[in-house]
Amino acid sequence: MSMDLNDYTIIKEGEAEILMHAKNEVFYNKTQVNNRDMSIAVLRTFISRWKLEHEALLSKRNKSGVKLPENNVSVSEVDDTLNDSDMNSEKSNEECEGPAEKSQDGTCTTSEEPVKTEGKVRGELKPPRVLEALSASGLRALRYAREVEGIGQVVALDNDKGAVEACQRNIMFNGSVACSKVESHLADARVYMLTNPKEFDVVDLDPYGSPSVFLDSAVQSVVDGGMLMCTATDMAVLCGGNGEVCYSKYGSYPLRGKYCHEMALRILLACIESHANRYKRYIVPVLSVQMDFYVRVFVRIYTSASAMKNTPLKLSYVYQCTGCDAFHLQPIGRTVSKNTSVRYLPGFAPVVPQECSHCQKKFNMGGPIWSAPIHDQEWVMNILSDVKSMKDRYPAYDRISAVLTTISEELPDVPLFLSLHNLCATLKCTSPSAVIFRSAVINAGYRISGTHVNPLGLKSDAPMDVIWDIMRCWVKNHPVKAQPADQPGSVILAKEPVLQANFARAVASLSKAQAKKVARFLPNPERHWGPKLRAGRQITSKHISLLGEEKVNGCLSHQDSELDAKRQKIEKLEDAPAES
Repeated sequence: MSMDLNDYTIIKEGEAEILMHAKNEVFYNKTQVNNRDMSIAVLRTFISRWKLEHEALLSKRNKSGVKLPENNVSVSEVDDTLNDSDMNSEKSNEECEGPAEKSQDGTCTTSEEPVKTEGKVRGELKPPRVLEALSASGLRALRYAREVEGIGQVVALDNDKGAVEACQRNIMFNGSVACSKVESHLADARVYMLTNPKEFDVVDLDPYGSPSVFLDSAVQSVVDGGMLMCTATDMAVLCGGNGEVCYSKYGSYPLRGKYCHEMALRILLACIESHANRYKRYIVPVLSVQMDFYVRVFVRIYTSASAMKNTPLKLSYVYQCTGCDAFHLQPIGRTVSKNTSVRYLPGFAPVVPQECSHCQKKFNMGGPIWSAPIHDQEWVMNILSDVKSMKDRYPAYDRISAVLTTISEELPDVPLFLSLHNLCATLKCTSPSAVIFRSAVINAGYRISGTHVNPLGLKSDAPMDVIWDIMRCWVKNHPVKAQPADQPGSVILAKEPVLQANFARAVASLSKAQAKKVARFLPNPERHWGPKLRAGRQITSKHISLLGEEKVNGCLSHQDSELDAKRQKIEKLEDAPAES
């Protein structure tokens, strides 16, 4: 592949290097280093967990004396075989047989290959296969191949011919390791994933905009127990700027509260679950992150018609008061247990009256959203410890360790959060410090934590009655000016507090990270740290706010020099004597 290196800039990130052309031909965003580092950290933990689960299944199989099916099956399918054998010892191995998982070259993917040795069946775990469905320059795929130990084949797809050529060029530029592990294809990601069902242990979706059109095929291409990593950058849509568009793409209506970024995460999870349910599959979130200008979720996908029935228990509608900050969740479903049977029924409703009991205003309704936990705290701690042990290998170590530290301290079973400043704005009062407010909630017998989404956000299992009583007690000690009687703050303060708040500082009012003064919310490392121009668009002076003046001026001067060269070439052709 002949090329002039003077036309390219070498960009190094982690252990990978890519060649970027001076023109905006292939999309690259430096900001996404946080995204790529977080994905590598999760992928490392996933591979180590994958191996442990495989060993546990082998041990369980050897103890139970159950033979695996002749065909190769995934780890989760082996687990189903073992469970079925425990429940019904008369069931034959053939009845438990699962579908074979084969790649295009006929080899099995991350599956157990039974090999008879000394009269015993031994399973061999293949290295996990990864699909990067929208690869662009291929930087992410190259980093996976070069930095994640134990990884197998990485397939990089793109529907743009220029992007595939750039990816292939970068694969060659990164040497033998990249050439042996990474392959690039020109293909529509949706069609490719549909024609390769249950082929990949990890599928990575990082589109420019919404991932909604890729989700249906993505949930089908992941093996049982595999990982789907998905990014959404259309935050204006997910956060309530265009609610009708969000409903058309994700099947959920957003609300414009201070918690809108966490609600965006939960809308995306609910959407993925909806697509998975159509194929008797369900998701288990291990990490959900809002960073920079996007949301990113990491979910494991399993197949089980019975477990899928629990989906309505994990989804809720949200009622948000239009006058104050009170919000309430309405679960979609519930269960009733009798002896050994479980009945699935619609949720009880309504959870709110027509008017807010605190300020007498109406409610807006949004959702449905994922109201179950969005993180697995054990996973989070494992990922964080892995990141700290390999800090030199993460270019964005400071940022991702700060985010993971904050996530590790979140209350996992409390959806959405309150903003202390918003509570005070409703009452038109001075704000107590976060420590004082946290102490009052803890002294009242409830839990409270921060959130990685917003440095001013507070998650608590205290009901809104308790929250407003604490604020009423605070206002009694810090009086406010009289407000019109019909204002939400005046209606709230007109009621006497039932709970007498105790503002004495509680021991747990500061998290461990806060007590140790660990940085949790870091500023952007440089200016113009955000979304970048879509590939293929010509850079003009109006893009200074996105790219910075220096970058834009450099591109404009390069474009001018190219135009001058073309003009001179045309002039020479015109001046040349005509051939007789």
